[in-house]
Amino acid sequence: MKLSRRQIYLFLACVAPIGKLVVLPTELVREAKNDLLLPVAIHFLVQAAVIFCVLLLGRRERGLYEILEGTFGRVFAKICMVTLSLFLLLAGLVPLIEQQLFVQGVFYDTLPSVIAYAPFFVFAAYLASKPLAHMGRVWDILAPLFAVGLLGILLLSVGSADYAALLPIGASGTGFLKSTLSASVWFFDAPLLLLLLGKFEYREGMAWKGALCYLGGGLAVLFFLATFYGIFEETAINQIFAFSKTAKYFSGITVLGRIDYIFVYALALVLAFYTVLPAQCAIDGVVQAFGSPRHLQTILSAGIFLGYFVLSLVFDYSFFALLKFMTKALVYLFPVFATLIPALLLTLGRQP
Repeated sequence: MKLSRRQIYLFLACVAPIGKLVVLPTELVREAKNDLLLPVAIHFLVQAAVIFCVLLLGRRERGLYEILEGTFGRVFAKICMVTLSLFLLLAGLVPLIEQQLFVQGVFYDTLPSVIAYAPFFVFAAYLASKPLAHMGRVWDILAPLFAVGLLGILLLSVGSADYAALLPIGASGTGFLKSTLSASVWFFDAPLLLLLLGKFEYREGMAWKGALCYLGGGLAVLFFLATFYGIFEETAINQIFAFSKTAKYFSGITVLGRIDYIFVYALALVLAFYTVLPAQCAIDGVVQAFGSPRHLQTILSAGIFLGYFVLSLVFDYSFFALLKFMTKALVYLFPVFATLIPALLLTLGRQP
């Protein structure tokens, strides 16, 4: 089973951006203040360039492990795949706990956290045990949900935003540079795409079209961030779970109730599948390297999400300590694995 070009484009434009709409906006305001658009614009441009390179690798019609094995040999290729998989498991921890806190805080704030969120790990383990190429059908469904959800929230929010609050540009000084580095924790879309190599057929122009799709999703995120800051300004630093907050000042809510929750639920569904994807890609990387012994994918999936469940309990009340550790101590891993390595792979010699 192969992913279609359409499904790759939908992933880049409508699934990859969802992870940047939860806690990242608040974290950007902490250091970048009204310059919060600059770090995100930089990351989307850089990741779009790397995604262009990764999609060009698709011309070789080989999986990542086959490309590495043909260049470096079997042993080194296995080490590379396991290392990349471990990075993706680490990178996937923040989105996973973000979603947990989002669900508890927005939908089930009266339920104990274990009851509210534990069933998700069963669903996630089942989903991650399936072949990665099967996600294309899911993206076909999620893409319209993302488009409708974000458009609905923006339509309800723009009337409350003062976009002049974003001026003057550069008021934060070097704050946006610090924020650019820390925001790297949310931008690891190119490594996810690496694991899709060999699962789609490359067609002429696919690389630049995929990069443009990713930039299109980035523009939607930038407009949301501008609206978010235009509504809350200095108080935006206290508005966690950004996309559930901006529409609450819509004048019609006093009559119609929280109709914005229709769109929030749509985005939350997209987010649920997105948070599983790093682990699913990590498992696929191990399977590529070691073949597919019976039940290997199921065992790995169950073990990984059991571990994630334990970590979610540990960090339930310490998420921002985890986030600080990731954005200060481990943040330097992200430019290496999410930018440098995927771009350099294009320089590997072609194998017959």
